Amino acid sequence: GKLRDLPEFRDIQRRILSLNRELESALGSYMQTEESRRMLQSTIPSQRDGRLVLALKANFRGRIPGIIHEVSSTGQTIFVEPAEIVEKNNAITLEQGRLNAEIQKVLRNMTARIAESGPALHELHEKIVFLETIRARARYSYETKGIFVPESPALTLKRARHPLLLQPVPIDFSLDPETTAAIITGPNTGGKTVALKTVGLFALMNQFGLALPSDDGTCLPFFDGIYADIGDEQSLSQSLSTFSAHITNIASLIALVTKRSLVLIDELGSGTDPAEGSALAMAILDHLIKIRSRLIVTTHHGVLKNYGYTHTGVENASVEFDSHTLSPTYRIIMGIPGESRAVDIAARNGLQPDIVAQARSYLEDGRSDVSTLIAGLKEKHQSLDSAADAIRKQESRLREEKRKADLRELRLRQKEGELKAEGVGRLHTLLQESRKTLENLVKELKEGELSREKTLKVKEFLHDLEQLSSAEESRQEHETQAFLEEQRRVIDPEPGVPDAIRPGITVRAGTSKNRGTVLRRDKKGLWVVEIGSLKMSFADSELVPVAGEKPVAVSISTDISAGEPVVLELKLLGMHLEEALERLQRQLDAAVLAGIHEFAVIHGTGEGVLQRGVQDFLRNQPVVADFHFSRPEIGGFGRTEVILR
Repeated sequence: GKLRDLPEFRDIQRRILSLNRELESALGSYMQTEESRRMLQSTIPSQRDGRLVLALKANFRGRIPGIIHEVSSTGQTIFVEPAEIVEKNNAITLEQGRLNAEIQKVLRNMTARIAESGPALHELHEKIVFLETIRARARYSYETKGIFVPESPALTLKRARHPLLLQPVPIDFSLDPETTAAIITGPNTGGKTVALKTVGLFALMNQFGLALPSDDGTCLPFFDGIYADIGDEQSLSQSLSTFSAHITNIASLIALVTKRSLVLIDELGSGTDPAEGSALAMAILDHLIKIRSRLIVTTHHGVLKNYGYTHTGVENASVEFDSHTLSPTYRIIMGIPGESRAVDIAARNGLQPDIVAQARSYLEDGRSDVSTLIAGLKEKHQSLDSAADAIRKQESRLREEKRKADLRELRLRQKEGELKAEGVGRLHTLLQESRKTLENLVKELKEGELSREKTLKVKEFLHDLEQLSSAEESRQEHETQAFLEEQRRVIDPEPGVPDAIRPGITVRAGTSKNRGTVLRRDKKGLWVVEIGSLKMSFADSELVPVAGEKPVAVSISTDISAGEPVVLELKLLGMHLEEALERLQRQLDAAVLAGIHEFAVIHGTGEGVLQRGVQDFLRNQPVVADFHFSRPEIGGFGRTEVILR
């Protein structure tokens, strides 16, 4: 920064300005005559050691008396301070010294005043640095579209993208809480080391509060230390070979790791005899697994591939290699070891064909069946993945079909209830009207003598009543048969065995398949079945015999007409909480009896009393498998979806 033009400086600065003008005027006199200009290399004054000088040609040395400050590298130019301007330069130097002294005095005073607030400024600096790091982390997380991951005993990466690669290939990697170690094998340039570094870098980023460039489902434990041995740290000055450097690193990290540490080792057991390297690698794995630290290693040793299959808590993994294009896909396959494919990679990278052919011959002579086994495992793994995908799709389709079937069944049961209610209503109306007519007839009989006309009138009334009753009974029977036919068509129950149904046998009845005992046929041709203390009528196609089993008693109400009908949407708006919960309990009982698995409760939002009360009630009901708020477009927080077991 610069100091402002303070009063303490102004006199000195004016003196320096005046001296500079005098100095420039004195030097300018050497440029006015042709003779003087002929002696100079340049007509522009130079500076040496903060003093103005003239660039004089060497062959004119002595022509201008003064102090020689410097000679050019070629010896052709001499930088001379003329004697007549020496005093002026000295005066400027003295004034500049006075000015610097005044500046230093001001700066010392300012520093002393600032120092009084030193502790507060130090604290401010620390807090600003802290806030700046948070801002930087937030900005980075936003620009990389990262996610903040939950802490979990499992280590799972979903489509993790290494943040330092321009076009990273997303990787998936997973270790469940019971798996402490993973051994990654596969070809060179296949992505093993990148996967190792991605896991380590994501663990560090997570513990520093950074969002991770990955998809939902990623979760990480919190580690007390992250230790890595990656790359070649050989040193000539320390007499360390590649193998020695690796062992030195591994020995130092083994002394520090705990069961909450993450250990990453690249090319474990490499750089020495394969047999001894494999033995040493297995011993290191045994020690780290015993500590139960999280361990991820890469290797090319075939013995370690078998180690992953024979030890608890260890899982094999591999980087995929496309055998058709001879190039890696950078996809990690959990559960299967990989092949090194060194000969194929060497051929692709330009090694002479005759050398590659000779290597293949040596390989075939000494090849075991391990590669064939690995290839078979990969094919099996791919087929299992495909089968799992097909099963998931089938399960999703079956759940949707079951939901639709339950809805159809609920609609039919609602229609059944409506038909019964309509029939009861018509009978009630008929009885009311008949009662009035009968009362009038009795009144007429009481008021006068019994005549033939009055007797005929009573008989006519009884005949008409009988006709109306028969007509109503026939109509209800017709509607019931039509409903049963529609039920068979829509619900399509399991086929029964009509010929085998007889009184006394145990059957599963209706769509809910409740067990009961067949009692008899009724006058409509339906079977009367006793389910617990309830007697109900079913068609032949609704009954399935159960061989050798006795009916199981079911505790249900015998008075169905007194119960509430099952509805798709139970509306509790405007009710007190106690009244609403009683209505909800009746809905649950009726739904279980009817075999309904899903319905909705409309409770509104309001002050939240009904909302909380309904969900607290559902939470303690053993018949409720799950419940959740509806989608916003069909009710949101004012509507709860209920799923029964």
